[in-house]
Amino acid sequence: MIETILDPVLALAGLGLVFGIGLAIASRVFAVEVDPKVEAINKALPGANCGACAYPGCGAFAEAVAAGKAPVNGCPVGGADCTENLGNIMGVNAEAGEKRIARVICNGTDCNAREKFNYEGMKDCKAAIMVQGGSKACEFGCLGLGTCVDVCPFDAVYIDNGLAKIDEEKCTACEKCVVECPKDVIEMIPHSQKVAVDCNSKEFGKEVKVKCSVGCIGCKICVKKCPFDAIKFEDSLAKIDYEKCTNCMLCAEKCPTKAIWADFDNRKKAVIIDDKCIGCTICAKKCPVDAIEGELKGLHKVLDDKCIGCSVCYEKCPKDAIEMK
Repeated sequence: MIETILDPVLALAGLGLVFGIGLAIASRVFAVEVDPKVEAINKALPGANCGACAYPGCGAFAEAVAAGKAPVNGCPVGGADCTENLGNIMGVNAEAGEKRIARVICNGTDCNAREKFNYEGMKDCKAAIMVQGGSKACEFGCLGLGTCVDVCPFDAVYIDNGLAKIDEEKCTACEKCVVECPKDVIEMIPHSQKVAVDCNSKEFGKEVKVKCSVGCIGCKICVKKCPFDAIKFEDSLAKIDYEKCTNCMLCAEKCPTKAIWADFDNRKKAVIIDDKCIGCTICAKKCPVDAIEGELKGLHKVLDDKCIGCSVCYEKCPKDAIEMK
């Protein structure tokens, strides 16, 4: 009886030993060497596997960086610290560049935008767009049904008053919401940008007004008022050149429909430091709105009611006698 039980047990144990030895030998013979840089890069990455780097996941991106096929600053989610770490691993110097964030370029809330009909279907923008382009009268506006919310892996998108909103602190610039939005109403802007056109309509004038109370009507006042030639018109819509924009917010101030958003609560103004100013007049000459006055070799003064906070004087002052507050 005992032999009947022991024989199969010993046989299985023997087979297990043989197979184990075989697998150990095979693992050595057929082993694929892993570049230690790939492992180090993988550990330095955030592990989001979001695809924002244009690779299927962090592992594929790590291999591409180690092979020199992808830049060390190619991960927008990791930010500056990640770029620095990857640069150290690869032995190169690299700048992360300014962080970008997603922004919904529409202010067509339930209060601002007119509805064509009452939509009661699936709460998904891609589904709603199949019904006459969606319920919003403006065919270019945000439908506010949350397709972008569902696709965001970082919980950075939410719906407020019938409109998608982005939480700037949570946004990692993975661009999944940009790709998923069927209305193309989400764009990437620099994180430091304090002015943006909150309209996506390609229509003009009255056609816009009857559909949305805060849409861009193409009056071009913003173009005329911008001292830095930072606003152009494309498809009847104002577009800001973020490289030229100084966040002076003058365009938002002058926009008659409030289609341009500006962070007025954090608007900065120039302040001259008395003991540093030498009266060289450079600031007064460079100011695009004549907001600085003063005589040569005399103390200069900023006219607060004229200053637009563009920082031109701050950048041009040779004595660092101007602060932005």
